[in-house]
Amino acid sequence: MPHAPARPDPGSANRALAMSTVAFTTCFAVWTIFSIIGVRIKEELGLSETAFGLLIGMPVLSGSLVRLVLGIWTDRFGGRIVYTATMLLAAAATVLLSFATTYNQMLLAALGVGLAGGSFAVGVAYVSRFYPAGKQGTALGIFGVGNVGAAVTKFVAPFVLVAYGWETTALVWAAALAVMAVVFWFTTEDDPVIVARRQGAAAPARPFLKEFEPLKDIRVWRFALYYFFSFGAFVALALWLPRYLIGVYGFDIKTAGMIGAAYSIPASVVRAWGGHLSDKIGARKVLWWTFAVSAVCTLILSAPSSGNAADGTAQAALSTPVFIAVIFVLGFFMALGKAAVYKHIPVYYPTNVGAVGGLVGMIGGLGGFVLPFAFGALKDATGLWSSCFLLLFVLVALCSAWMGLAIRRMAGPAPVPAE
Repeated sequence: MPHAPARPDPGSANRALAMSTVAFTTCFAVWTIFSIIGVRIKEELGLSETAFGLLIGMPVLSGSLVRLVLGIWTDRFGGRIVYTATMLLAAAATVLLSFATTYNQMLLAALGVGLAGGSFAVGVAYVSRFYPAGKQGTALGIFGVGNVGAAVTKFVAPFVLVAYGWETTALVWAAALAVMAVVFWFTTEDDPVIVARRQGAAAPARPFLKEFEPLKDIRVWRFALYYFFSFGAFVALALWLPRYLIGVYGFDIKTAGMIGAAYSIPASVVRAWGGHLSDKIGARKVLWWTFAVSAVCTLILSAPSSGNAADGTAQAALSTPVFIAVIFVLGFFMALGKAAVYKHIPVYYPTNVGAVGGLVGMIGGLGGFVLPFAFGALKDATGLWSSCFLLLFVLVALCSAWMGLAIRRMAGPAPVPAE
């Protein structure tokens, strides 16, 4: 009878975590490349706002949808090979993007670029196998710091774009991802489960359809809703914030962009601390704090702000310093919540981290795709810029209510340390 796979030595685990984090940072930088080069493409092709929105949203959409499949493949074949293949394919798509000349060609290439965003599910399943339950929250929190790749693109890509054009920018980002794929392959090793299977010390991979069985558990979808808010709404705000600052407070695009990048960096780094807190005090407590503070912040930010700074009709309910302070507090606690959600997954579903983590990541990523459109629709319907925060208040209230109901239904003491 197969025995449980032995834990790897700390050096192998730390190397896997470090390289996975650097690889995810590179992937995230490529995944968000359209936030910079998309502006120049829009000018060259004369795209409408709707066409432009679809173009920059396409990688977010495909990167979210593919997470479930990539997570399952990681459970079955191992993160080392799936991670490397994902990076190489995304790099190839980014190269093809640089040669695209029509809008349809760019949409097709954008779908391939989105593979880079799917790498999150691969990294979660790969890294979690190197660490015991008591350290997985910290490890996955550190891995999640790779979100800072978005800020890397926002800071660096504009300079490359201005100097050499958007096509060269795409080629440089593709080259960086391809190099990262090669480095990752030669500096990491297979995870303990894959090694044990190869040695006959662990059960072989389950039939493919069995991988989907945990998705029948309603708890998985509850975690997905939490991530829809903590990650999806975070990404949506990162995209929406520059437009909000320009429309309501009259910032120029450079200043608004810098504030948007500054919003992304600390919240990404804080995710590592969120994982550590989840290990120490429990993921449930961290989520309670996330939802409570987020509810207060979104309610404050919902104070009616309307008009347009460009024509002098803007009416901001909050002063600029107050708005920026509250939005940063909101981002801080969202980052804690992102880590807390993923602390639950390897504890509840240790043999299905790829499938469950992939689904949760997919739903969260879809939040980053859907919510900006919802923000725009609400602005058009109500005339209130702040209507987006009222939507987020309703969303976090729903998360809190479902979490409270689920906890009340639990009989006896908490079933696992994560809760």
